[in-house]
Amino acid sequence: MAVPTVPGLSAGLALLATDAVLLALGWPIIAGIALIPVPPQNQPGLIPLLMHPLAFLLFLYALGLYRRDALLETRKSLGRVPIAAGLGGLVASGAAYFLPPPFATAGSANLLAAAILGLVPLGWFARIILFALLERGAFRRRLMIVGAGQRAWDMVWLLKREGRTLGFDITFVHEPSMGEIDPRLAEDAGNRIISASRGFRTIAEEIGTDLIVVAPDERRGMPMEALLACRTAGFPVFEYHRFLEKEIGRVDVKRLDYGWLLYSDGFTFTMVDLVLKRALDIAASAVLLFLTAPFLAAAAVAVKAQDGGPALYRQERVTRGGRVFRIMKLRTMTQNAERQGAVWAQVGDPRVTKIGRFLRRTRLDELPQLINILKGDMSFVGPRPERPEFVAELAAKLPLYNERHLVHAGLTGWAQINYPYGASLDDARSKLSYDLYYVKNFSVLFDVLIILQTLRVVLWPGAGVR
Repeated sequence: MAVPTVPGLSAGLALLATDAVLLALGWPIIAGIALIPVPPQNQPGLIPLLMHPLAFLLFLYALGLYRRDALLETRKSLGRVPIAAGLGGLVASGAAYFLPPPFATAGSANLLAAAILGLVPLGWFARIILFALLERGAFRRRLMIVGAGQRAWDMVWLLKREGRTLGFDITFVHEPSMGEIDPRLAEDAGNRIISASRGFRTIAEEIGTDLIVVAPDERRGMPMEALLACRTAGFPVFEYHRFLEKEIGRVDVKRLDYGWLLYSDGFTFTMVDLVLKRALDIAASAVLLFLTAPFLAAAAVAVKAQDGGPALYRQERVTRGGRVFRIMKLRTMTQNAERQGAVWAQVGDPRVTKIGRFLRRTRLDELPQLINILKGDMSFVGPRPERPEFVAELAAKLPLYNERHLVHAGLTGWAQINYPYGASLDDARSKLSYDLYYVKNFSVLFDVLIILQTLRVVLWPGAGVR
């Protein structure tokens, strides 16, 4: 028996709500048991007690446990819960130990043990509940696609690979004026393709669709009044690009419609946004530089000792408005690695030293860029800074490539946490789709969420794939 789906409730949000409810119910009991040995006069207050479950939720998010890949892969999801509990416990206990009241508490060791031993089962239980609901068909949405041509097939293919919604029950509504039916859709017996002659609203009511996506190959002659009737009857109607952008978290540059991009929301930057973003840049980079200074110094000494060359490497990169600046990184390649000119870095690049491979894998080579952020050349979050030679080449081949320079280049970014490292034209096109989404939907809160998820990519370098 299928489980009814709550409209607008995704599996990720449902899991977050389940985690929050279980923590609200379970943590007071767990903490109460852990603090029995602590004298009453040393019992922690409300703030220290709340830091552990909040830190646990924070690291569940930072480790990507509400993302599509973790929701679909049981082993990955369950395996990361103890890491989230451990990291959250260490952060909360560290804050309780080093910070003054009202954060400080005498029972930090007890709460740390309770967080690791007690919160992990709660996290596992929430995910077991979710996986059981997924097995029974929960969180599937009934989707009515107007059109059954190549555009419709492309959309379904992208939804299966990248969609935030884990499953759709799809009905295609088509008529000859919309173009030819894509053979790949026609050949699949599981696809339901029906004639539009019965009327959009009638079909929508019969199948009980949750939303309608207009995606015909040929839009001339589209019966707009019939679609408006669906809208006024309470069925949400989405244009192809708007729906796809929301579902896959990027702008589909291969099938880009300039008219949609022109009239859609986004690409706005208020003075308040820019001031808050700069404040976040300064605070985040200063704190991270302070915390990582010993590791940065040790890495610099290792690079210097390896071959006697300079520890730092400076290179021209492009940032906001096309301005060129000199980025700072720890040197990971042999000296004079580009004496033949600028070339794309490749996986297994022979120019990378042994120390350099370690630095790249751990992302330690990126730490000097924190100084660039403090200077204002870069932001903490933004598109990856590219070299002027490559920017000129890519801008000539990829439409809208220069639009990524509407914001400062970043140490991390939406493309960096969603797409694995690559150095080809196709890779650049895919990363551009994420960069455009970021620029179009920019907000300081979005920056904070990206910073949190950067931890997942640092711990699991191959986890950038959605």
